[in-house]
Amino acid sequence: MLSSTQTHGASDTPGGKVSRTSAFAGFLRARWSQMSSLPRRAKAKVQTVIPKDEFSSFSELSSASEDDKEDSAWEPQKKVPRSRKPPVSKVSKPKRVPRVKNTLQISDGSEDVAVKEELNNSIAIADVDLEDKNKLETGQTLKTAKTKRKNSAQSPSARRTKKLKTDEEANKASSLESRNNSTEIPSTSAMWEGGCKEEENKDYFTCGQPPLKKVKTETCPQGQPVRLPENISNIEEVEMNWDIVQVLSERTDIELWVCANIIRLFNDDNTIPFIIRYRRELINNLDADSLREVQQTLEELRAVAKKAHSTIQKIKKEGKMSECLLKALLNCKTFEELEHVSAPYKTGSKGTKAQRAKQLGLEGAARTLLENPGELSLLSYIKPNVKGLSALQDIETGVQHILADMIAKDKDTLDFIRKLCQDRYIHIQSSLAKVSSKKVNEKDIDKFQLYQNFSCNIRNIQHHQILAINRGENLKILTVKVNIPDGVKKEFCKWCIQNRWRPRGFARPELMKILYNSLDDSFKRLIYPLLCREFRAKLTSDAEKESVMMFGRNLRQLLLTSPVPGRTLMGVDPGYKHGCKLAVISPTSQILHTDVVYLHCGQGFREAEKIKRLLLNFNCSTVVIGNGTACRETEAYFADLIMNNYFAPLDVVYCIVSEAGASIYSVSPEANKEMPELDPNLRSAVSIARRVQDPLAELVKIEPKHIGVGMYQHDVSQTLLKATLDSVVEECVSFVGVDINICSEVLLRHIAGLNANRAKNIIEWREKNGPFINREQLKKVKGLGPKSFQQCAGFIRVNQDYIRTFCSSQQTESAGQTQGVAVTASAGVEVTNEKQGKKRSKTTVNVVLKPNPLDQTCIHPESYDTAMRFLSFIGGTLYEIGKPEMQQKINSFLEKEGMEKTAERLQTTVHTLQVIVDGLSQPESFDFRTDFDKPDFKRSIVCLEDLQVGTVLTGKVENATLFGIFVDIGVGRSGLIPIRNVTEAKLSKTKKRRSLGLGPGERVEVRVLNIDIPRSRITLDLIRVL
Repeated sequence: MLSSTQTHGASDTPGGKVSRTSAFAGFLRARWSQMSSLPRRAKAKVQTVIPKDEFSSFSELSSASEDDKEDSAWEPQKKVPRSRKPPVSKVSKPKRVPRVKNTLQISDGSEDVAVKEELNNSIAIADVDLEDKNKLETGQTLKTAKTKRKNSAQSPSARRTKKLKTDEEANKASSLESRNNSTEIPSTSAMWEGGCKEEENKDYFTCGQPPLKKVKTETCPQGQPVRLPENISNIEEVEMNWDIVQVLSERTDIELWVCANIIRLFNDDNTIPFIIRYRRELINNLDADSLREVQQTLEELRAVAKKAHSTIQKIKKEGKMSECLLKALLNCKTFEELEHVSAPYKTGSKGTKAQRAKQLGLEGAARTLLENPGELSLLSYIKPNVKGLSALQDIETGVQHILADMIAKDKDTLDFIRKLCQDRYIHIQSSLAKVSSKKVNEKDIDKFQLYQNFSCNIRNIQHHQILAINRGENLKILTVKVNIPDGVKKEFCKWCIQNRWRPRGFARPELMKILYNSLDDSFKRLIYPLLCREFRAKLTSDAEKESVMMFGRNLRQLLLTSPVPGRTLMGVDPGYKHGCKLAVISPTSQILHTDVVYLHCGQGFREAEKIKRLLLNFNCSTVVIGNGTACRETEAYFADLIMNNYFAPLDVVYCIVSEAGASIYSVSPEANKEMPELDPNLRSAVSIARRVQDPLAELVKIEPKHIGVGMYQHDVSQTLLKATLDSVVEECVSFVGVDINICSEVLLRHIAGLNANRAKNIIEWREKNGPFINREQLKKVKGLGPKSFQQCAGFIRVNQDYIRTFCSSQQTESAGQTQGVAVTASAGVEVTNEKQGKKRSKTTVNVVLKPNPLDQTCIHPESYDTAMRFLSFIGGTLYEIGKPEMQQKINSFLEKEGMEKTAERLQTTVHTLQVIVDGLSQPESFDFRTDFDKPDFKRSIVCLEDLQVGTVLTGKVENATLFGIFVDIGVGRSGLIPIRNVTEAKLSKTKKRRSLGLGPGERVEVRVLNIDIPRSRITLDLIRVL
């Protein structure tokens, strides 16, 4: 800078003044440019020193202290959004070594160590011995020294950050050493424990350890059910004033630690079938329906939190947010509460009475009435020329509206009134609505005769009654209201005056009158409607959920009906004018013949010859009749022929099967692709026959809601219904399992972890490369990554007899051919190295796989090592799987050692060991559906007129509802067992059941209680389950 004397001297002469001023300006410009460039250079250096990538975040996690590990075991890894990079100045930077994405390679001259990070933060670390670890530390030290010299001119904060990162890398190396020195722990179903797994190729992922998030072994011993730590917050990204784990536990009545585990499992994209079979210890043995209910409740809570935050952002954008409103929104746990709080702030709303009063400036008066009523003078607020302030009565009304709004939105007040209602008799009633402008069908009115003068306590009302009332209300036939006793209002007002809303000083009588009026107005106009909405919404939600769950249970039992393999079947789709469609299918579901016969047009005798000829030609002795139009007549026709021994020497039997959805499927793209040259009318007959041969494989082709085993399915949430039914189908298909080399694409897409695209890719791979030799080959399929493989592998079977035949022919062809160097993997895999191109793909190695007998079992590949060690304990071999010798060895060993002690020796869980025992002892091609009931084959028919009260009959459950069980007793009309007659004592306890109650397909013994022939109604009593 120039001194003051130099500045004054420069202004002596005009010429000197101009020249010196220009020189001074040039000096300032140069100085300013020099100063402004310094921060950019410093910023560039800091960016060079601190690269923020995935590995640095992993280093920070790895260097956590032991106490932090224990606390953070239940806290999920938060997703940190990447900040946008600031513009980098044109300053030369030191060249950075190119880095492979998500992989850190450290070369020590002899071998590579790869740290591979999966998309879901699972970590697989190659085994490093002690010498390699020392080399690693030496390399890190040299690298640190060079970096210090390079960055000596950096800011102190940058140097501190660089030092921290170096220490984290050293900590990581020390963790590698500690893991190397510990004994090897086999992969089990423990969800929260990471493990070391050797990787033979950087592109090769194993299932020895499932791809999981960051794990802490201190708080979760391997495979043990983990109790929830005290600090369980921050599981959700969206923060509310309530803990989602706590609320989920309260609503589902499930322990806190189980709810926390379930949230973590679903956050890791695990499917319900995988959790039920391979992570059972983490959910405390919950069944699939309970787990599905928890999942639905969790999604509902997340939806409420998401909507609350979007509402907050919207109100903030409009500039209407206050601290009180923010707290009220963050306290909301249901959509009804959220709607109640946010309704006045919706776009286009005229505003509430309280808002209009606040705009007039009366909010201060309302607060003064509560906080310091002695100083309140309402006369001072009078403004004759302002509407709403022109008279004292208007001011009192405005203050009353503000107080009523404050009371109705206060959390403590609402909690008190809700608790009060829980102990009182609150009933819902319905009555016949007044004549509406629209004409209502008289038949519809008769359907709701039971509910035209109906009243019931909301705690005792049945779910099906709620759904019926709602349907009548939607049709404008019924009027529904909730009645709250007057005593609730009196006790509520008394509590408010004496406790929550009591003024803090003496209030004059006219002010107390305003307060009383505010309480009365708040209850009548705001709180009572809110409670009615909450009660109705809760009742409807519970009824819908129970209806959907009942639909799911019925669907499960229908899908798991025992198949009838090895039979040639004739499917009959009954009809009058257009005839009965016939289809004969082989034991392998191949179409042998199709035809049309006209049985009900006076040509019955002539058509009988055609039917007899078909049955004899194809040696078919089983007829399957659809239960649609003309079913009863067709059944009588075949029963008459069978009773007259018309089909001799064949002993023909028939059964009735539901044809729900068959006509929809016959015109679907799937049916057109499967049977392109067949008439749609004949396709339905094929579908009917296949429903008996393999119900699961055929029914998955139809949209579940068209199968017709539910109740009020059109009145419930279609999103919830579809999600539940799809989940049930996935559960059934997965638990039964599929043979990967013969199953259809439609069946394969319902396996856990797979979808339509992955199933299509598997079929294409199979057609191009031949059959799958073992499960390892699934890793080569396009689009099937580690997570998908983990979820689906345990439910896919590889038939060993078929593969042995295929492999023997392959070995004969390739006996004289040797290429590359073969490296044998642990699962019987031979890998031949090939030259890799620049672009790496999933098939960079030629994998020649050997059959693995464990691939035909339910044992997951992650437990193969444990299964092999268990075989060594009992002295068994892989080739004894499913044989009596294996069962004998397992039983003798477990009788001596016990399950718990054996699991401890194997360092696994009892549940995982049980899966291994089941997989080794079950015979090849085991199907647990054979334990369940088969279709009811008949030879004769009974008419409704033949029934008498007290007659004992055997029937098959057709459908289960919330009010009773419909049973087919062979008279052309299903009888109803009222739900009150289905008691726990009558249900079979020893028989293996698919769900807690009765469901489609089960055979029962019933007694006729009542017969109403004009209305075609039969009332039954359950005697026992067969």
